[in-house]
Amino acid sequence: MALDTDTFNLLLETVSRLVTERLIPREVEVVETNAIPDDVVREMKELGLFGISIAEDFGGLGLSMEEEVRVVFELGRASPAFRSVAGTNIGIGSQSIVIAGSQEQKEKYLPALASGDLIGSFALTEPDAGSDAMALRTTARKDGDHYILNGTKRYITNAQTAGLFSVMARTAPERKADSISCFLVEAGTPGIKLGQPDKKMGQRGALTCDVIFEDCRVPATALLGNQEGNGFRTAMKVLDKGRLHIAALCAGIADRLIQESVAYAKDRKQFGQPIAEFQLIQAMLADSEADTYAARCMILDAAARRDRGENVTRQAACAKMFASEMVGRVADRAVQIFGGAGYMAEYPVERFYRDVRLFRIFEGTTQIQQLVIARELLKAAN
Repeated sequence: MALDTDTFNLLLETVSRLVTERLIPREVEVVETNAIPDDVVREMKELGLFGISIAEDFGGLGLSMEEEVRVVFELGRASPAFRSVAGTNIGIGSQSIVIAGSQEQKEKYLPALASGDLIGSFALTEPDAGSDAMALRTTARKDGDHYILNGTKRYITNAQTAGLFSVMARTAPERKADSISCFLVEAGTPGIKLGQPDKKMGQRGALTCDVIFEDCRVPATALLGNQEGNGFRTAMKVLDKGRLHIAALCAGIADRLIQESVAYAKDRKQFGQPIAEFQLIQAMLADSEADTYAARCMILDAAARRDRGENVTRQAACAKMFASEMVGRVADRAVQIFGGAGYMAEYPVERFYRDVRLFRIFEGTTQIQQLVIARELLKAAN
C-alpha cells in the first residue's frame, strides 16, 4: 500500500533534510571510526527508515516499490554506509519473511525488524558459492524436531550487529532449487561464530564478515514458512526487489557526485577562468547527468511495474546492471573533473570512487544480470 501523496512528500522532505543536515556532515566520522554513530541510527529508527518495506500491520511504513526507490534516491546522496545500516532490514534481511514466512514468523520478527530493534542479515554467499548460488554447501540435517546447520557464509552484511540471520542451507543433496531451504536463525544460538570484520576497498562503516555454523541446532519452527525447498526461489524473489533498491542507491550517489563536480568546477580556476567554462568539462557533466536521468527513468518504470503486480525480473536486472555501471562512470568523471584533488582522501569523490565499485558485484554481478536478462528474453520468445 502506498502512502497518500501529502504524507509521502512530507516523509521525503524529512529524509532529504536528514541526509543534508545530519548524514553528510558525519561522513568523515564514519570513515575514521568504521561505524555509524549511535545517535544517527536512533534518528533513522525514529523516522521509520528500518521498516519502509514492511507493512503497516507489522509496524512498518508499508511503502510501495516506487515510493521506496524515491526514498533511496535521497539516502544515496550520503555515504552508502548510512543506507547499509538499515538496508538489510529494508531488503534482504526482512523480505524473505515478508514473501514466504508463516504468520507466526511474521508476527514474531517483522515488528522488531521494522523498528530497527532487531537487525536482519541475509546469509547466502559462501567461499565457493556466490554467483552460483546452487553450489552452496551449508547443510541443514533434520534431527527430530530440530535441524542441525553446518557451513560457512562469506561477506555477510551487518553480521556483527544482526539479531536474526536468514540462512540458505541445503536440505537435499541434488543440485536443484528444491534442495535449498531457508532458516531463520537467531543470533546467540549455540554453534554460530563470527569471523573478523572484512577489510574492504571502500564502504567503511558498512561491516561484513564470515558467519560460521558448527553443529548449530535450531528448532524446526525456524524453517521459513515451515516448508523445505523454498529457499532458493524465495532468495531470487528477494533479489528482484533488492536489485531495484541497489539501482536506486546508485542513482542517488550519482546525483551527489554530479553536485560535487558542478560545485568544484564552478570554484576551481585555470587559465584565468572557472573550469566549468571549458567545454570538455561541460561534456563530462552532461554525460553524467544524462546517465543518471536514464537510470532514474528505468528504476521508476520497473518499480511502477512491480507495484502493478507484473513480473519484473528482467526489468530489475536491467536497472541494476545499468545503474551500477553508470555510477562507476559518473564517479570516474568526477575524479577527472577534480583532477589531482580527486585523488586525495580529503575530497568525497575519492571515497565514492572506491565505494561504488562494489555495486557491480553484490546482489548479482553485471555478468549475472546479463544472463538473467537474456534468459528472460529467450523465455518470453517461446
